[in-house]
Amino acid sequence: MTTSWGLPDFDAHEDVHFFTDEKCGLKAIIAVHSTHLGPAAGGARFWHYAKDEQALTDALRLSRGMSYKNAMAGLPLGGGKGVLLADESRTKTPDMLHAFGKAVESLGGRYVTAEDVGINVADMIEVARSTSYVAGLPNSAGDVGGDPGPHTSLGVFLGLKAAVKRVLGKDDVGGLHIAMQGAGSVATGVALHACAEGAILSIADVDEAKAQKLANATNGKVVSPDEILSLEADVFSPNALGAIFTEQTIAVLRTPIVAGGANNQLATPEDGERLHARGILYAPDYVINAGGIINVCTEYLGDGDAALVRQRIEGIPVRLEQIWSESAKSGRDPAAVADAMAQRLIGRA
Repeated sequence: MTTSWGLPDFDAHEDVHFFTDEKCGLKAIIAVHSTHLGPAAGGARFWHYAKDEQALTDALRLSRGMSYKNAMAGLPLGGGKGVLLADESRTKTPDMLHAFGKAVESLGGRYVTAEDVGINVADMIEVARSTSYVAGLPNSAGDVGGDPGPHTSLGVFLGLKAAVKRVLGKDDVGGLHIAMQGAGSVATGVALHACAEGAILSIADVDEAKAQKLANATNGKVVSPDEILSLEADVFSPNALGAIFTEQTIAVLRTPIVAGGANNQLATPEDGERLHARGILYAPDYVINAGGIINVCTEYLGDGDAALVRQRIEGIPVRLEQIWSESAKSGRDPAAVADAMAQRLIGRA
């Protein structure tokens, strides 16, 4: 695997660690972007990559995003990310998860892990057998913790509503058409919230069965993954994997709003400018999707209850409004405005 320094997404990361355990099949990367505000917190992703270099790029991009996300959410945490490289059959064993926990433990608290794509609460229980630097563990009624997905979904939905208010002047999404890319945990939560307010949903996922299940639950319509980007809608909500906005895809968008929970939605910084130039209001991903890490942080630090988590998540649309207002005043695109704010907060202005 190549070194990190020459890669475009290497952003003065403090640490990038590579772990291998041939006995259990673990290949993992833990990237620590910043500990300026506290321990580097970010979930662990279990994913199959065609090339190992793609895993490194993902780790670098995601850890930087976590630094920005945690800073903009007002949390006393830095940013990091774990990536476990899955084989083609996605083999995941308790021994592999224990080995990853030992890798986390070896960093002495510089990195705190939790769930991300391909990792669930049960997996975190296994990881926690080897390290105490873990969150997202099962919770009892009224306590924080557990699956961060519903909290992410709530924050995305509140941010989406803030964008609707700003662009369309509506206080709810009743009667609006939302093009939903993805049908996973976060997308499902957003879709259910939107359905409850009377939104009309078009849903696409590479797993058509998942898309159909969500459509059935929300009276929505399934469309193909190729069609969803160019669908005419009031809101496009990306809730799958990242780097979906490029010069080519932005050109075919037919919506005034982009607001979704996927990480690293912009393939390049220039794509934020392209969205802005087209008059499309963009909700920077690491701001709108911070609900999960807010819950994780509150659990890990033990500094509040479910009511405080809700209060912190309700701050997401407030921060988005600050970004959009600054964008309108300065002429810079919202992604660039958010990046500048986050960089100041982590001492890298």
